[in-house]
Amino acid sequence: MPRSKTPTVSLEEAKACFEARRHNRRGKAAIPDELWATAVEVARKEGVSRTSTELRVEWNHLKRRMAAATGPSPKPALPTFVELVRPKAEPLPECIIELEGRRGKLRIQLMNAPASYVATLSRNLLESAS
Repeated sequence: MPRSKTPTVSLEEAKACFEARRHNRRGKAAIPDELWATAVEVARKEGVSRTSTELRVEWNHLKRRMAAATGPSPKPALPTFVELVRPKAEPLPECIIELEGRRGKLRIQLMNAPASYVATLSRNLLESAS
């Protein structure tokens, strides 16, 4: 794996750099770009909220700097494989068919039968009765 050209900075090292700058600055000078780059690098590892709190910088400013450093996000790649999962079949309700004719009564009780089975059975019964 290729290593990055910039050395990795820890949160404690960045905090020390920011504190040293606060003690040595004159007036309300802006934070140099090098320090912002360090804060962005740390925020990528530690998170924006924690980094902004520890370094005592504004959260929104750090978030904007991170967005500017990464640039626009690339379009996600289309999936090369999509798995289609069939949903679990729900238990089918009970079905009772009662037929009454000249020859007598017929009661059919179906449990967990799909609707296609009931339709086929009904069709066969009607055809045989006529």
